[in-house]
Amino acid sequence: QGLYSSVVCPGLVMSNMTYRILPVFLWKLLMPIMWLVSGSTAVFVRAPLGRCASSVWLFKQKPEYLDSLVKYHSCTSGLGRCYVEPRKMDVDEDTAEKFYQKLLELEEQ
Repeated sequence: QGLYSSVVCPGLVMSNMTYRILPVFLWKLLMPIMWLVSGSTAVFVRAPLGRCASSVWLFKQKPEYLDSLVKYHSCTSGLGRCYVEPRKMDVDEDTAEKFYQKLLELEEQ
């Protein structure tokens, strides 16, 4: 039917939803550590536009050229450059096909 589906991950995004997980005083203690760690890991997205980098990048791609067994991650380098990193999901093609067939069955119901 010309429909495509891809999986994206925005990375670790600090938002008002994130702050509700722990009490405010605990976040004040953790934030300096998180900022230090963010320089050495790519999954902590600091730039506001970086939070949706994978979604925007994916939107600009031709769906038929994308790998359906890949998850596209928004990442940020230590210098703040945003980029998208594809990572293979732990799902083989047979399992993916079974999921798809089950989805079609559910849609018919």
